[in-house]
Amino acid sequence: MAEEEAGGLVFHPMDQFVVKPLFGEGPVNWYTPTNATLWMALAALAITALLVFGTRGRAIVPNRVQSIAELLYGMVHKMVEDVTGKDGLKYFPYVMTLFCFILFANFLGLLPKSFSPTSHIAVTAVLAVLVFVGVTVLGFVKNGAHFLGLFWVSSAPLALRPVLAVIELISYFVRPVSHSIRLAGNIMAGHAVIKVFAAFAAIAAIAPVSVVAITAMYGLEVLVALIQAYVFTILTCVYLKDALHPAH
Repeated sequence: MAEEEAGGLVFHPMDQFVVKPLFGEGPVNWYTPTNATLWMALAALAITALLVFGTRGRAIVPNRVQSIAELLYGMVHKMVEDVTGKDGLKYFPYVMTLFCFILFANFLGLLPKSFSPTSHIAVTAVLAVLVFVGVTVLGFVKNGAHFLGLFWVSSAPLALRPVLAVIELISYFVRPVSHSIRLAGNIMAGHAVIKVFAAFAAIAAIAPVSVVAITAMYGLEVLVALIQAYVFTILTCVYLKDALHPAH
């Protein structure tokens, strides 16, 4: 919130990302219920409500809730099948859960007075590391030592293959870093920009411009919330495909 202090306009756009205990004051420990915990739980409840109520009727002519549930299911199912093939469909439930959680956490974070868990690297890093460890273990379980063929570019000239193998190995271990930072960075940046524009709305001379900018940024953030959930999920499918079919 903007406030007049020492003759200048002072605002703190990053305050909205502070993790706070739900009850009382004090340090935040791993077991402390926080605003992040609350909004992640609300995201999980919203997903459960949508899928339970959306599929309960199973009407031939679906209502709006059923249409949304079927749209999400069909989109993610097609994504998994197109990217990973038929072999990857057995992992569809996990990919669907991942997509829905990120999507709902992003959308709920756009509500006034809410908190966006996906703006925190601690949340997105856990999601990315789970994907990374999962596909790596799966790759070795399914393919054994042949999984290492993912790093050996057999189509390249022989002299370049060791160099490319090192590059491929480094890029593989960077995956969870880029996977998590991309999501958290985009969500945090959008929310911070909206807060900056909102602070300038207190100045009468530029308030109309600020309101227009906030409206435009909010519309963009709705799109970003969807796109970032989609990007995180499709990258998960790509990594899953590498684990199932590692040969270059």
